[in-house]
Amino acid sequence: MRCTEKNYISRLKKRKEDAIEFIVDEYLALVKSTVYKVLSPLNKDGIIEECINDVFLSVWNNSDKFTGEEVDFKKWIFKIARFKAIDYYRKEVKNLHVSIEDEEISTNELVEEEIIKLEERNELINLINTLEPMDRDIFIMKFFLGEKSEDIARKFGLTRAALDNRIYRGKKKLRLNLEVV
Repeated sequence: MRCTEKNYISRLKKRKEDAIEFIVDEYLALVKSTVYKVLSPLNKDGIIEECINDVFLSVWNNSDKFTGEEVDFKKWIFKIARFKAIDYYRKEVKNLHVSIEDEEISTNELVEEEIIKLEERNELINLINTLEPMDRDIFIMKFFLGEKSEDIARKFGLTRAALDNRIYRGKKKLRLNLEVV
């Protein structure tokens, strides 16, 4: 039997390789654009490719957990891609460090400025990590990835007002945490 639009989900659950090939052909553009949108600020194509491969591996490994119709599958694979990309982004930001030997910095003042910027960024990331998971994701998407509020609200199933309230409360909490530090 050959994999088609009507049977690819059931064939995937039976671990038929032609199903994953069909899914890659069908959903590569969606996965690639989702992952690229999150990871492109890192300017590391290797991480983007690795994340895309990891998304399809997760689809293969977790196919038995999918319940739903063909329309739901597109949403499911989109969510996997988005959250995998966010995980990769967080991991990469945590591992971010300044390699002074590799940088061509001419004066001590520039070195100090770079170190201060890095410390401030790390402090900000640590503060954002104190937020609730949904609020943390909203902050990352809004302020690190530059996504529009309307798009973020749509992705989380919120109204624009609810999203603005979450951002306001999150900023307030960050401000209080910053004053404590």
